[in-house]
Amino acid sequence: MSKNSADETPVCCCIDVGSIIDNTDCVASYSHVFATKEQAEETLKALSAKAREVESEPCQISHHITEVTDGVRLDIDFLFCCQAETLIFQLGLR
Repeated sequence: MSKNSADETPVCCCIDVGSIIDNTDCVASYSHVFATKEQAEETLKALSAKAREVESEPCQISHHITEVTDGVRLDIDFLFCCQAETLIFQLGLR
């Protein structure tokens, strides 16, 4: 067997982490319809706090609260400085 480099592995179904986390997807998005604006604002505050726990550099948070027929829709985009932080944030919400 030859010596392995970072690009090859002797184990089947393995992949270099850099092939998955390449910093091309640093945005986590959230959208939900709430009964009231207060519920939407509470969720915005809670999710923003979770993003602040993960960030190494300031996370850019943009949101829109829109009246819809079923209530109030909250749309949020969290822009992290790297994809790893985005993944950590998303996994923390599960």
